[in-house]
Amino acid sequence: MNKKMLSRAMALALAGTLALAGCGENTTTDPGSGEAAGGGKPITDLVISKGSSRELESFNMLYSQRNEDFENLTNLWDGLLEVDPKGKLAPAIADTWGTEDDGKTWKFHIRDGVKWVDVNGNEKADCNAYDFATGLEWICNFHKNDGNNSSMPFETIEGAAEYYEYTKGLSAEEAKALKAGEGSKFNEMVGIEVPDASTVIYTCTNNLPYFDTLGAYVALYPISQALIDELGVDGVKAMDNNSMWYNGAYTMTTFVHGNEKIFTKNPKYWDTVSTRFDTVRIVMVESGDVAFQLYDTGEIDYVPLTEANVKTISENENHKFHDYIIPDVSSKFSYQIHFNYDKKLPDGSPDVNWNKAVANEAFRRAIYYGVDLTDYNKRTNMLDPYSCQNNFYTMKGLVYKSDGTEYTELVRKNLGLPADSKEKMIRVDAAKAAEFKKQAMEELTAIGVTFPVQLDHYIKAGSQSAADSAAVFKKCFETALGTDFITVKINEFISSNNKEVVTPQLASIQNNGWGADYGDPLNYLGQETLKEDTAYYSNNYSNIVKVQETAETKALLDTYKEYTRLVDEAAAIIDDLDARYEAFAKAEAYLIEHALVIPLNYGNGLALGKIDNSSRMNAMFGCCNDKMKNWKTNDAGYTTEQANAAQG
Repeated sequence: MNKKMLSRAMALALAGTLALAGCGENTTTDPGSGEAAGGGKPITDLVISKGSSRELESFNMLYSQRNEDFENLTNLWDGLLEVDPKGKLAPAIADTWGTEDDGKTWKFHIRDGVKWVDVNGNEKADCNAYDFATGLEWICNFHKNDGNNSSMPFETIEGAAEYYEYTKGLSAEEAKALKAGEGSKFNEMVGIEVPDASTVIYTCTNNLPYFDTLGAYVALYPISQALIDELGVDGVKAMDNNSMWYNGAYTMTTFVHGNEKIFTKNPKYWDTVSTRFDTVRIVMVESGDVAFQLYDTGEIDYVPLTEANVKTISENENHKFHDYIIPDVSSKFSYQIHFNYDKKLPDGSPDVNWNKAVANEAFRRAIYYGVDLTDYNKRTNMLDPYSCQNNFYTMKGLVYKSDGTEYTELVRKNLGLPADSKEKMIRVDAAKAAEFKKQAMEELTAIGVTFPVQLDHYIKAGSQSAADSAAVFKKCFETALGTDFITVKINEFISSNNKEVVTPQLASIQNNGWGADYGDPLNYLGQETLKEDTAYYSNNYSNIVKVQETAETKALLDTYKEYTRLVDEAAAIIDDLDARYEAFAKAEAYLIEHALVIPLNYGNGLALGKIDNSSRMNAMFGCCNDKMKNWKTNDAGYTTEQANAAQG
């Protein structure tokens, strides 16, 4: 989400992620409220697993842009709004909200009785409207939040970008001393009013009918000034489960890095009518096989299935889980292959051969048309791999035109692609791939590039599932394009992909997914623009903002400049949503046509589970979908028949 960024390499490890199975409605009762369907009982103390590559790295929700963090923190920290199981906005700390001037200003009423507590559930302070101003000040203060999660308020709230630039010009000491509040520079510059403890009013940059969808994302989350005063700015940046304050459904009473987490029901939680588990234990596992063994022995309550698991179960009618394979919850992320245009070698020097090659459009387009990912997608869904094929950047289902046309269908039309097939990857074209391969080899050889070009791909050390997926990924590339053109080298990081690979810029590509923070295509497409600070992928993964113009990079930079112009042009359309979506679709098609990034896949996997997915939050935006609240469970597990009935 800036996010909700999810490493696809990590996700493909399928090591017990917190994605849940679908089931028919009204088949279970709430935890603790009686007997569940099929003779089972509701679960009161849930146990799930997650892959070791998905470890929590930051407890500061305002700072984090990783879904690996959000799937934990959303249970500890609430914002203005959340979503319901149908994906619609629902009240959270704000009980009512709305606009009276077509989206120029938005007013949120903060409910009474919301409390900040410590890890043991002891009350620390009221959570009120002033905390939302403090949260926005933190996010827009360069020296407090380093620009993370800032693109959304910059795009939507008056004065937010200007305040960020103001703080950037201050010393760290000066900026860290700033606060929100009456008479502050923040209140003077930024379009937010807090007339009383129960009211927050945002003034938008334009009439933004979708602004309230941002209320379910961390860019508008609260933080208490009293916590900042207690810990100091640097202390808030580094806080852990014992030092942070909570206003969410749970507190995290145990955190053993790389081992386990225990969530305990927050006794002072504002939503007193909600149903929650007494405890949730999350065990970290090295592989999907380990997670499956734990489910098989009844030690955990949910497990995504690996390709090998599905094959073993589905081909044996007598297997005890044969009738229990269910759809894993569909990921709300659209995954892409992100090229690194400023790759470094381990010694910190430029990887000249890769950087010259990837700057060449024919090289990238050979990959786009040539690589058939079907075998790779079987790692996610062996029974229906083509349900995972992705041809777009924006996630399907985010927005619709007034006539009901879904946005990515506009992108499809611009790209000239046929409807998705259950028999093939529709963009693969061997003739075009061969043509672009030949062109690339001629053009690149002329400027000193040596072939084959080495593509460095990184995975989590010790994960057999990740290693197996990487081996298939490597084969997809080398089989399609030939080892005379490209070779894939599989490298390992020890614990943190972000710290060990992304920051030192070592990977040639990153397979990552983006989930929307709010309901507009700008949230996706803005992350690839040629803009410092606000464009997440451009600054962190593609590193295109760091590329200097040379004879070899001029065409690449010109393409990015044109893409950025198209995005800005679309974003400027505020009075006609249909025209806005058409313009964004044109920009997105341009991004894909020039293979600046390459769509990878969707996370439509399979699972075994005891959780009814129809009862969990389900939105295409925000960071609330993993909130373990009002979930229905059945300790006997759900059958394939039940899951298919739920899907209709």
